[in-house]
Amino acid sequence: MPTYDYECLGCGFTFEAFQKMNDKPLQKCPKCNKKLRRLIGAGSGIIFKGSGFYVTDYRKKEHNKPDAKTVNNCPKGKAGCDACKPE
Repeated sequence: MPTYDYECLGCGFTFEAFQKMNDKPLQKCPKCNKKLRRLIGAGSGIIFKGSGFYVTDYRKKEHNKPDAKTVNNCPKGKAGCDACKPE
C-alpha cells in the first residue's frame, strides 16, 4: 500500500497515511477536524541492500566448469590461447 502525506489547512499538522490506491483521500484532520490537503510526494524509492540477485546466485556450481568437450573443441583454436583452459 502506498503512503500518502497530508497537511491540515487549519492547524498545519502533517502526517502520513497508508491507504489503498483506490481509497478516497482523507477529508478531516485527526487533531482539529478541519480540512486536509493531500501533498504530492516523491513516492518510495527502491532500496537494494546486500549483494543483490544475479543469475549466478542460484546456479549449480558445475555450470561454470568447462567440460572436456569444450576444451578440446575450442572455437579459437590458436596456439598459446588460454581462453578455454580450466582453472
